[in-house]
Amino acid sequence: MSAVTTAPALQGDARIPLRGHLRHTGALIRRNLLWIRQDPESMFDAILFPVIFTLLFVYVFGGSIGQSLGGGQQQYVQYVVPGLMAMMGMNMAQGVGTGFNQDFNTGVMDRFRSLPIGRGSVLFAKISVELLRMLFATTVLMIVGVLVGFDITHWPGLFAAVGLSTVFGSALMWVFITLGVTMKSAQSVQAMGFLVLMPLQFGSSIFAPTASMPGWLRSFTHYNPLSALADAARGLMVGGPVAHGLWVTLAWSVGLTAVMAPVAIHKFRTKS
Repeated sequence: MSAVTTAPALQGDARIPLRGHLRHTGALIRRNLLWIRQDPESMFDAILFPVIFTLLFVYVFGGSIGQSLGGGQQQYVQYVVPGLMAMMGMNMAQGVGTGFNQDFNTGVMDRFRSLPIGRGSVLFAKISVELLRMLFATTVLMIVGVLVGFDITHWPGLFAAVGLSTVFGSALMWVFITLGVTMKSAQSVQAMGFLVLMPLQFGSSIFAPTASMPGWLRSFTHYNPLSALADAARGLMVGGPVAHGLWVTLAWSVGLTAVMAPVAIHKFRTKS
């Protein structure tokens, strides 16, 4: 988009009052939810990811890793379910990037630009719906976790862990929004997301303790925000240290938002 066409768009966005932005955002949230109802397959990732990962790791690795934790499969359930909660936020955040990319490539964004609505309303409506999908995936995870034996002993801690995971997931969304508006196709966004997600997920304390890992990998897990989030979630939900993981996760969330949100908003506003 040229500077001539970008400037009026930004000026028009600035002229819309806050009440108008809120009204437009609400209407677009409703539009996105109606689209999900018409296309229920778009919720398969929110349903299948928590089910598959929980069953896979509990029944394939639960016995052996559980023994290393001083128990068995039941001990591993208490360990891995809070870790999987940390992973859900990261996996669902990727959907924002692919969704924006598809909307640009299919002309949906061109239709929005022709309407008297603020650009920010489009952006925050999409983020709001993805946060709802994230909470739905977390609910599915907890249901499956309880079915395989997870014991919820700290209900306030559970809600605090869900909130912490949501905060971190919303910060990650700015990264994937940037990828979504800068890369050429949704497949490219998914491929890049896979390259980012896999090392962070498996090079962390989500699935197994880090004590037996090589020194260089332990160093990586020490600075990995997913390890901090998983450890904080475990402390909140089943008991244990909380403070370090909590503050590290919040610091990463604030840092990612402060750095990537302005970049993502700029790229979104100026994308042609």
